Amino acid sequence: MHILYRMTEPADRGPVFSGIRIARPGTGSLIDTGYCTLADLPVELGGLLTFHGVGSKAVRRLDQTRAD
Repeated sequence: MHILYRMTEPADRGPVFSGIRIARPGTGSLIDTGYCTLADLPVELGGLLTFHGVGSKAVRRLDQTRAD
């Protein structure tokens, strides 16, 4: 008996996270890790640099938006 598994593409979450334009892979990484809004992010954003697609530019944008 053969069992077929259907592979599905992950949903494209786009390049915008909580209203902030960051890289598409970064948005996916944040959401996959459980962060859904800016308020969900940790106080220290430097740890996000270890996530795929989250670079220093994205961290600066997130930090600046939080400060505003």
